[in-house]
Parts: sequence; C-alpha cells; structure tokens
Amino acid sequence: MTAPTELIDQARAWAAEDPDEQTRAELEALVAAAERGEETDLADRFAGTLEFGTAGLRGALGAGPNRMNRVVVTRAAAGLAAHLRATGHAGGSVVIGYDARHNSDVFARDTAEIMTGAGFKALVMPRTLPTPLLAFAIRELGCAAGVMVTASHNPPQDNGYKVYLGDGSQIVPPADEQIAAQIAAVGAIADLPRGDAGRPVGEEIVDRYLDTVAGLAEDGPRELSIVYTPLHGVGGSTVAQVLETAGFEAPHVVEEQEHPDPEFPTVSFPNPEEPGAMDLAMALAARQRADLVVANDPDADRCAVAVPDAHGWRMLRGDEVGALLAHHLLARGRAGTYANSIVSSSLLGKMAAAAGQPHEETLTGFKWIGRVEGLAFGYEEALGYCCDPEHVRDKDGVSALLLVCELAAQARAEGRTLTDLLDDIARTHGLHATDQLSVRFEDLSEIAATMDRLRAAPPQALGGLAVERVEDLAQGTDLLPPTDGLRYSLAEGARVIVRPSGTEPKVKCYLEVVVPVEEGVEDGVDAARISAAGRLDAIKADLRGVAFGQPAEA
Repeated sequence: MTAPTELIDQARAWAAEDPDEQTRAELEALVAAAERGEETDLADRFAGTLEFGTAGLRGALGAGPNRMNRVVVTRAAAGLAAHLRATGHAGGSVVIGYDARHNSDVFARDTAEIMTGAGFKALVMPRTLPTPLLAFAIRELGCAAGVMVTASHNPPQDNGYKVYLGDGSQIVPPADEQIAAQIAAVGAIADLPRGDAGRPVGEEIVDRYLDTVAGLAEDGPRELSIVYTPLHGVGGSTVAQVLETAGFEAPHVVEEQEHPDPEFPTVSFPNPEEPGAMDLAMALAARQRADLVVANDPDADRCAVAVPDAHGWRMLRGDEVGALLAHHLLARGRAGTYANSIVSSSLLGKMAAAAGQPHEETLTGFKWIGRVEGLAFGYEEALGYCCDPEHVRDKDGVSALLLVCELAAQARAEGRTLTDLLDDIARTHGLHATDQLSVRFEDLSEIAATMDRLRAAPPQALGGLAVERVEDLAQGTDLLPPTDGLRYSLAEGARVIVRPSGTEPKVKCYLEVVVPVEEGVEDGVDAARISAAGRLDAIKADLRGVAFGQPAEA
C-alpha cells in the first residue's frame, strides 16, 4: 500500500532540511520504498514530534521528527536559547556535556553552535564524562543552563537531551512547557544563526569534581576488595581516580565492560537493575572473593550494589542502598532534610525522624528531589542518590559509590557486612521490604484505561490486608503537586502506589510491607524477611487480577 502523498511530502521536506548525510539518506530510502508500496515505519517517524518534557528529550536515533537526530536537537537548542533570553539570561554561559553513545558528540557540537549563534557562551566539556560532572560544572562555572547529551541506561539505539537550569537541578514545570513552546516556534533550521563550536572547558573542572567527591570520605578503614563495572559507560576512569584519591586500592574491573562502547555488547539492556546486567561483575567477584560489587549505569548517575550472601551474590534494592547511605550520613551528623520519592520506601522518613532531622516526600524523579529546600540527602528507588547536594543537585553514582565503599570498609574493619547493617536498621525500625510489578502495553490507550478502572473501582483489600485509604494523586495533596497515580494505604503499614511510567509504555506498581522484628530472637530478621516476602507475593498476585486482569501466576 502506497503511503499517503501528504506523508511523502512531509518526509521529503524533512530530508531537505536535514544537515546529516546519514539520516537524510535513510529518509530518502524510506520514501522511495514507500512509493513502491513497501511497508515502512515512515508513518511512525512522522506521527508527531519527540516530546520535550521534564526529562528533556529521549528516543531512538533516526530520521524524522519522532526520532533523535540533528534536526530535532538543533530545534531543541534553539528553543532553549530562546527560553533563556526570555527569562533574562541573554549572553550567559551554557555548559554542554556528552556521553559515549552514538552521535552524542555530534549533538553536543550542534548545541554549542546554536548557542554561540544566539549570543551565548558555549562551554563544552573536554571529553565524554559522567552526567553528574556536568551538573557539578553548571554550579561551579556559574552557568545559566546546562545540557547533557545522554540516554542514561536506555537501549543502544537511543539517545537523549537532558536540560538543567542555572541552579544545577533538572527542569520542572512550567519551564519544560515554556521551552517546548519555544521549540515549536522555531522556523527553518537553515535560518538559524550558527556560531563556532564553543570553548572547551579545561580538565581542571574534572579535577575539582574528583577532589570534591573524594573529600566526602572521612578518615577511616580502607581495606576492601571491590569489583566494579561501568557497564560500557563513561564512569570508569572517574570512579578509579576517586577511589584512589580517597585511599582505596584499585578495584577489580570487569574487563569486558571496562571501556565505553555505544553498542553495549555484553548486556541486553545497559541498566544494572535488569536481569543479567550484573552477571559478569558478580562472577568476577566470586573468583576474586571480593567484599563488594559496585556498578554505574552508562552515564554514571546511578549506582548499583551487590553483596555476598549464603547463596552467592545478590543485588541490593535501591531502597536498601538508600537506607544504608542515610544511615551513614545520619551517623556522621549530616543535618538537613532527608528526601525520597513517593515510590521509594517509607523507611527513610522513620530514620530521619529518629535522628531529629526533617523528611520530605517528592514526586518521582530527581528534578523534584534536587529542589528540596535544605536538602541533606535524597534518593529514589531506581538507584539514584544525591549525597552532596551542595555541589551536585542531581543523582550522582560516583559519590554514592564512594560512600558505599567507605561504609563497607568500616563494617569490614568491625568484622561486619552491609547485610549486618541492614539487619540493624530492620531491628530498630521494622523490616521494610519493597517490590515492583510492571506491565507493558502495546496499545497505549490501555494505560489510561487501567488507571480509570482503578479509580472507578478501587480494591477493598490486597494480599489479605485491608485497603484503609485511597489517594488519587492526580488531585494533588498538601505537599505534592498533581501527578497521575494512585496510592493505597494498607493495614499494618503496607502500601501500594500505581502509576504510568514516565519513560516506557508501562503501568508500574510499587509495593511495600513493614514487618516488626521480634526482640531477643536470634533469627528475628530472617523470620521477618520470610514473612515480608509472602506478603509481597500475595499483594502482587491480587494486583495482577485487580489492576491488569491477569491470573496470579502470570
């Protein structure tokens, strides 16, 4: 079936404007195939424009407005420049960073040329570097904004465009809508003035970041055998230097994943949370009889941790790492607000209260956590931790990794482990166990239908626990702005939050149960853990039926 004439005309007009030979040829080939009546994805590429939101842009590389390419990036840069001018930042500096994904350096150069053409000073990071280093540079250099070209832990075929404003935190509404409106108003890209490729930022900014992060570790034990993987990303040399400066021996690095590679050849999905992503690291740890496994995602803004147990090695959940880092900082007397997202464990609030520190819940995403007033520490369950908000108001997988290593070394010197510390926390505050249930939809309309169904007929009980309260987060609360989600408070301190994913075609359910640990019982924590696992399984089984119409065993 031949593509409609209007679609063919759109594609030809786009190709004529595209400055990139590869994507222009790609689009011309698709047009030719469509004219021959062959099936193509041309309609999807022109189904709309890649949406600019609070996460900036993120999507698959390719030609067309619904893909990541030089035309889309050039328009985004021009829209950001117009927004900065409109908000009183004309002539200011914009710092631009990039990771090692396909075309990241090209998109960074296009951004710099558009910024200098618009009268801004474009400062370009000296090489592929972690996202938190870009966030650090914004504040350190006094910039009006920052751009990081990265798709973080997305699949190899993706890239992205992350925007920060001058306080070093990610954009939030209404700035995202204002920038999107400016992008929509951009005319022909051939008419946009282009300047030079900006001024390289000196290596001294990297050195200042390394010294700042290393300085977070206090004097103390450093004997620790560490296995590390950057998962083919850009964290490797940064982490190695930070650990060395802080006094740790060089980690054992997973050789197959040591160097940046945009194809991510050893993993099916370059996210340390995904099954299999950490297998090589844990196998190396077993061979080395290591004390600890730590990992970053490809742009090093997240940190994953694995520890040995009776059955080999296990990944710690993001909530467990968050609790350990909070425990570490509270023990040091770090004062200020401890914050986490609403889908993260309620444990942090109890720990902060016990230490006499304020606590705040935010919407999902570090764009909200980074803006908490008086922030001392913030985290979200998806492996993101802000351990030094004075310098990096975003998640930073490098500083989190260092502090986890410091805590593990302290515990080791006392003949203990991170698992022992988690048991201590459970004895004090109860065992807080979390889990997730995610369902992917091919038909995006089913996501809204699922949320509508749950609003119309909320469950009365889940996993044998009565639903005591239902909050529709779309209405907002006294402390939270509106967001599409539902929160169920269950008996005995359990809770469930259901929300559409912000980055994938999924509905995600976040589960938590709280089980007291019986005092004076030697295996009290283990018993609580077994009980919690049963409760989580029961809640998950009920959710499958109530929310998604799936059998319990699906």
